[in-house]
Amino acid sequence: MESITSVNPSEYAPFYETYVSRVPEGEIVEILSVQIGDTLRVLNSVPAELEVYRYGPGKWSVREVVGHMIDAERVFSFRALAFARGDSAPLPGMDQVQYAAVSDAGARPLAELAAELATVRAATVALFRSFSEDVWSRDGIASGCSFTVRSFPFIVAGHELHHRSGLEVNYLSREARR
Repeated sequence: MESITSVNPSEYAPFYETYVSRVPEGEIVEILSVQIGDTLRVLNSVPAELEVYRYGPGKWSVREVVGHMIDAERVFSFRALAFARGDSAPLPGMDQVQYAAVSDAGARPLAELAAELATVRAATVALFRSFSEDVWSRDGIASGCSFTVRSFPFIVAGHELHHRSGLEVNYLSREARR
């Protein structure tokens, strides 16, 4: 497997810069395999009474945030797989609000969701490790925008970091619960 340490902003939709800019320097598949441990530690620190906490009207609970992280990682991984395999069909967007509304994540224990997130990440890392050097530059259309396969590990990593930070700031800090 080729060592992937950077991605050009031209390889993904501008919206995703918010996520990609959070990713630290280094080999991206290794970052993905390691950073999940930090997120799982955060999730394991959530007191039971906060699993259903919402910091504002219309905001997701901690459980729903994790459900969203699982769904999004699966979608990003599928996009990478489809483009890696040369699928030229444009892929649809993901309506995160609709997905969350029908996911039932809010009714599932956080420990179960965290275990699923770890399993999904293991599958994501295995997928990315399976790609040969020539696969990374393949591209396709999703949500009406062009992406390379190389962009997806960075999007996955940044998306996780974005939501981990949100959990720490909006749900777990003392200031958030005042």
